[in-house]
Amino acid sequence: MLQVPNYLTFTVSTSKLDANPRVERLFQNPKVYVDAPWWAKLSVDLNVCDQIDSRKSSSASGGSSRGEHEEDDIDTVDMRPWLNSLPRSFDTPIRWTKEQREALQYPPILSMIAAQEKKTRDTFNSLKGAIDPSSSLMNLSYEDFLWGCDCARSRAFSGAYGGTAFDPKPYALTLLLVAVYLGLGLGTVEQASNGAALVFCGTILKDFVLPKLFKSKKYVICPLIDMANHKGMKEDANVAFEYFADSYSLSTKSDVTMDKNCEIFISYGPRSNDALLQQYGFVECDNAHDVYIMPPLREWNIAALEESCGRTFQPGRLEKLERAGLLGGEPLGKEGDEDSLEEGIANRGRGVVITRAGGIDPAILTALRVLVSTNEEWDAVGQAVGNMVTEFSGGKENERIARNVAKKAMELELMSKPTTLEEDEQSWKIRDSLGLSAQDVLALQFRIEKKKLLREAIFALSLV
Repeated sequence: MLQVPNYLTFTVSTSKLDANPRVERLFQNPKVYVDAPWWAKLSVDLNVCDQIDSRKSSSASGGSSRGEHEEDDIDTVDMRPWLNSLPRSFDTPIRWTKEQREALQYPPILSMIAAQEKKTRDTFNSLKGAIDPSSSLMNLSYEDFLWGCDCARSRAFSGAYGGTAFDPKPYALTLLLVAVYLGLGLGTVEQASNGAALVFCGTILKDFVLPKLFKSKKYVICPLIDMANHKGMKEDANVAFEYFADSYSLSTKSDVTMDKNCEIFISYGPRSNDALLQQYGFVECDNAHDVYIMPPLREWNIAALEESCGRTFQPGRLEKLERAGLLGGEPLGKEGDEDSLEEGIANRGRGVVITRAGGIDPAILTALRVLVSTNEEWDAVGQAVGNMVTEFSGGKENERIARNVAKKAMELELMSKPTTLEEDEQSWKIRDSLGLSAQDVLALQFRIEKKKLLREAIFALSLV
C-alpha cells in the first residue's frame, strides 16, 4: 500500500554498532549523544533537520540529515513539507499544570509524569552542555527539545535492531573474486567456497546474530507511515521493514478488506491508557490493555475490610504474607527497558495491578484467601500459603469472603476519588457546554476509563 525508502526515515538504536556521524559531529562530546535515550537522540535528529538542514540524501548513513556543509547529492529530498505537517504543540501531560495533572485522579500517573519530566530536563541539560559551541545546534532550546521528544514518543515505532539492509555489493565482489581465484588456478574450489562462506556468515552475524545477542532495539520515525492512527485491537494494517528493498512498508492485513476513503489504523502495541496519554496525548475508550494500580495490600484499610467481611484477620498472617512477598503486586516494566521506564516507576511500590483482560492480580487473591482464613481453614491447608493458590482451595466460604474483601477494597478506592463515575460521565455528556480545555477533557476521559475498569473488576468478582 505504501513504501518509504529507509534513507528518508529518522532512525536510532541502542546498538553500539550504529552511528550517526552527521549529528555526532555537532557535539563537542559525541558520547553524550550516543549514550542518550532513544527519544532524546530522535529529538536532536528532528531538530537538526528542522532548524539546520531539512534535506535528506540517499548517501546519508542511517537515514540521517545532511551535515551543515555537505555538498548537494543527486538523490536528495527536502523534508520541509513533512516537517510542516507535524504538530507544533502537544497535549501530553508533561506540559500540563499541577492542577490539570491532579484532575487525572490517579497517583501512579503523577509519578510517571514527574519521572518523565525530570529525565527529559536532565537529558536536555547533558546534551546542551556537550554541543560544539561553533555548531548551529547551540541554538537548541528546551522547548525545541521537548517538541522533538513529543514527536519521537508519539510517532516512532520500535523493533529488534537488524543491522543494515541488504547490500548486494559485498556478495557480487565475493563472487567475482571467487571466479578470478578459480580462473587463475590460485586454489581449489573448496578453498574458494570457504572464503565465500566466511563473507556470507560475517554478514549474517553482523545483521542478525549480534543484534539479537545484545538485545539491541531500533527506533524509527517513518514519514507518511507515521501519520497512521492507533487501534488497540483488530488493526487494519502492519508496518514492516523490507530487508531486500531497504524500505519500510505499510500494508493491510490479509483478513482485512478496506473501502474507499476509509482511514487505515495500525497498532502502537499493547499500551495502557497511562502510556497512550503520557506518550501520545490521547485516551482509548474501553482499552483492552488498560491497567489500574491500587496501593499495595499492606496499605489497605484493614479495619474497614474486617468490618465488611465480618471476620477478624488472625495475628501473624500479614507477616506470613510479607515473607511470601504477597503484600504487593507484580512490578510493571522490565529492568533496563527504556520503553517501560515510566510504567516501572508507576508501580515502584509494587501496588496491586488490575487489568481489563484478567482482573485483579491472582497473587493478591491468594493473599486474601490466607488473610481472611479462619484457624480451621488455615490448618486444613497445612498453614502453607502455596496451598491456597487455586480457586476454592480454602473452601467455598473462604473464597466468597476473599472476593468480597477484594471488592470492598476496590469500592473504597472508588470512594476515595473527588468525583464519582456517574458525575464524570454526566460531565462528559455536557463537556462542550462546560468550556473545558483540551487538557481538562483528556483528564476527564482518562479518569472515566480508570473508574470503569475498577467497576468491571468488581463485577467480575461478583460472578463467582
